[in-house]
Amino acid sequence: MPDQSLPKARTAEAGPGESETAFAHEGISRRRLLGTAGASGLVLGTAGAAVGYAAAPSEAATPLTALGTDRAMFHGKHQPGITDGLQARGHLVAFDLAAGAGRKEAAALLRRWSETARRLMAGEPSTHEDTDVARDAGPSSLTITFGFGHSFFARTGLEKQRPTALDPLPEFSSDHLDKNRSNGDLWVQIGANDALVAFHALRAIQKDAGRAAKVRWQMNGFNRSPGATSHPMTARNLMGQIDGTRNPKPSESDFDRRIFVPEKPEKGSPAWMANGSYAVVRRIRMLLDDWEQLSVKAQEGVIGRRKSDGAALSGGSETTAMDLEKTDAKGNLVVPINAHARITRPDQNGGAAMLRRPFSFHDGIDPDGVPDAGLLFICWQADPLRGFVPVQRKLDRGDALSQFIRHESSGLFAVPGGAAEGEYVGQKLLEG
Repeated sequence: MPDQSLPKARTAEAGPGESETAFAHEGISRRRLLGTAGASGLVLGTAGAAVGYAAAPSEAATPLTALGTDRAMFHGKHQPGITDGLQARGHLVAFDLAAGAGRKEAAALLRRWSETARRLMAGEPSTHEDTDVARDAGPSSLTITFGFGHSFFARTGLEKQRPTALDPLPEFSSDHLDKNRSNGDLWVQIGANDALVAFHALRAIQKDAGRAAKVRWQMNGFNRSPGATSHPMTARNLMGQIDGTRNPKPSESDFDRRIFVPEKPEKGSPAWMANGSYAVVRRIRMLLDDWEQLSVKAQEGVIGRRKSDGAALSGGSETTAMDLEKTDAKGNLVVPINAHARITRPDQNGGAAMLRRPFSFHDGIDPDGVPDAGLLFICWQADPLRGFVPVQRKLDRGDALSQFIRHESSGLFAVPGGAAEGEYVGQKLLEG
């Protein structure tokens, strides 16, 4: 993943670390999964929660904390869940339209979904048959984001409205993709700082799909919880590296140009994508047993940054510019030529930039004791052919991290701009 930093959450701290992904380089154990890993990928957080008996409630009422009251807006220029800070819990789900469902059914579905998203993000119950899973909870920074896959346009007779930027991603030599867990007609990203609030939204979205669409695949993720550290800081991924230092920031003058489709789209980009963005979604498994056999020094060499504080091996603090030419007493480059942080730098990739906003995942332990864990990599850009693709191609050719990660699923989705008051997401496409 590229070396870029995430914006801070409103009331929570930023999530996973470096875009200059953090991973290592060296020998691979016999437990290593079949096939060598792909390129870019980091993870954040840690997993785990046990079911237990609830303690008796205190007689004194406990007010909602900032974590519960924090609210993201559904209506706006852009959809939520793109520039918002990382949330503690996340669900990604892709749907395929049901046989016989077309443009009319898709429009009705997006209308239902948008109304449900608006209500839930405001801390209100869903319109129909609310499950009460999130009863008494506040919005908890809930965001719900909707996107369209390449196949959606043929199924709805809207091929002429399909953006050229949504052309299928090229094949990468590092890919080991499961087609059943890739792509999809529709994609929904859900994030919240409370696990029940996030699950409540997932269940409501699934129920709203009704007979119009069926789930193709679904994945669950997490990040560090707000308040888990004494002060806001860039998060760490499951490899223990600070991840997210160099993400583009909304305060930068060219941020919108690099991340969002302009209000007057360029040739090949339809008008309905104005203020939208493109999301590349990859499930990247981390070969943690092999990674953890490396010394800290070896891990830092793979990434090109110190594990303790995220500073470049060339010196300084986390945000100090990396000196790519600095050498040691023996004349060797301090930041190895194949270090992940070096390869993913925008200035080493023609300025290619993307906003990484991932979730970590842990889906159990294999029979041989290998953890099924890693990163639900999500990156946002105005054009994936100028963002994700050139960086991934370069990583494919010699990233030190590649032997410690494995790309197992992939998707590319067109995410239209935000809905105005009284509108639903995708209305300009489906009713234009």
